[in-house]
Amino acid sequence: MKDLTRLGTPNGLLAIIGGSGLYDLPGLSDTAWVRVDTPWGEPSDEIFTGTLATAVGPAKLAFLPRHGRGHRLPPSALNYRANIAALKALGATDVLSLSAVGGLRADLPPGSFVVVDQFIDRTVGRESSFFGTGLVAHVSMARPVCARLGDHVQAALAGLGVPHQRGGIYLAMEGPQFSTLAESQLYRSWNCDVIGMTNMPEAKLAREAELCYATVAMVTDFDCWHPAHDDVTVEAIVAVLSSNADAARALVARGAAAIAHDPHGPACACRRSLDHALITAPDARDPDMVQRLRAVAGRVL
Repeated sequence: MKDLTRLGTPNGLLAIIGGSGLYDLPGLSDTAWVRVDTPWGEPSDEIFTGTLATAVGPAKLAFLPRHGRGHRLPPSALNYRANIAALKALGATDVLSLSAVGGLRADLPPGSFVVVDQFIDRTVGRESSFFGTGLVAHVSMARPVCARLGDHVQAALAGLGVPHQRGGIYLAMEGPQFSTLAESQLYRSWNCDVIGMTNMPEAKLAREAELCYATVAMVTDFDCWHPAHDDVTVEAIVAVLSSNADAARALVARGAAAIAHDPHGPACACRRSLDHALITAPDARDPDMVQRLRAVAGRVL
């Protein structure tokens, strides 16, 4: 990994994972694209960094285009471990994930935002942990997102007047195809609220890296279950994404100020999630594995 000067302020660095246009914010200065190499390979793209001027002081931000600029990478091909490790290397302490999703409830129409608090992981074949043979760890995922970040996001959405729901279950599917009608109806019977393709294993890896993590799910369609709406199409999704873009940027700008200057951030329990997670005895740990894991778990190694 490159020897990088950590970019965060004493309160940390807020990282945004999402679409390419999120970093087009008024008041963003000292901008640069930064390349970060990790022990798990290259992230989706270079990371766009900058300082946002806010009413309560500057906020350091880092933006990672999840699918690469131009949306080059499908969900199953994303290097989730490299993405999270790269943000950690830059000094990120908080991660805000902005994701397009399908709505599984009639009262969550396109244009709604959901501050997710739970996941059901139906992905397959993705590398979902930094740990493994030679150094085993088990982190708790009972509450997979940071409630403190969720509070800030909810307050920002309310202040902007954006239709939103606090709390909801995100069904993570493999993709890249959309659901069958039978699958969509099954997930509704499980009381899922939204469906997407990218937030797992992203949330799991953020927890292992001791990062505060929150998901803002932006509903673009009704999946395929709703009898009064057409089946999902890329054209329809892109149209709603465009209308959501301004709200997403406004959310980042408003939320960044509160998150960057939150006095409770340094004491957040998310940042100590590995305190009781390592199970391999110190004298049985693979030295190469230990060295590799210092990139994300150096605090406990």
